[in-house]
Amino acid sequence: MSATRLLVGLGNPGAEYARTRHNVGHMVLDHIAEQTGGTFKAARRGKAQVVEGYLGAPGTGARTILAKPGTYMNLSGGPVRALANFYGVAPEDVVVVHDDVDIPFDTIRLKRGGGEGGHNGLRDISKALGTKDYLRVRVGVGRPSGRRDTADHVLAPFTATERETLPILVDDAAEAATRLILEGLEPVQQHFHARGDR
Repeated sequence: MSATRLLVGLGNPGAEYARTRHNVGHMVLDHIAEQTGGTFKAARRGKAQVVEGYLGAPGTGARTILAKPGTYMNLSGGPVRALANFYGVAPEDVVVVHDDVDIPFDTIRLKRGGGEGGHNGLRDISKALGTKDYLRVRVGVGRPSGRRDTADHVLAPFTATERETLPILVDDAAEAATRLILEGLEPVQQHFHARGDR
């Protein structure tokens, strides 16, 4: 186990993508940074924005690097690998927060390893790290309705109805990611999975 954890929020750079479903990972990391008083700055290694600090109570927390890759989603692996190498973080101590179309909107699921479910950002991270054995915080954005293409769905903004509960979803995902780092996978899985789909 590494002394430092790497918490990655996936998304695409640029204002045009900022409020889209695919960028919910960025939203969650921004929320955690705001809660902890951190400010993102350019990483010393790799194309990313980072906050270096601790999650949890002062003196007892876990040293954690919050990171938002500065590349487009399907090239997320390079920055994640560079940051993991630079900070000495083993793949099993990398946590990735990402959108997931395979679970309903407003649902949080957590897991270690497994498939990427067609998510190009995860696929590139698995390739760059040489393993799928990292932690994921899956933030449900739901499947597109009708015949709408999945890529169009995740690159579109949340609907007006979804935006009403989006702050709660982001806060829940931030709590899940933080507790995952501080408490481990199983208790956090039990808490969030037992709640079911809201």
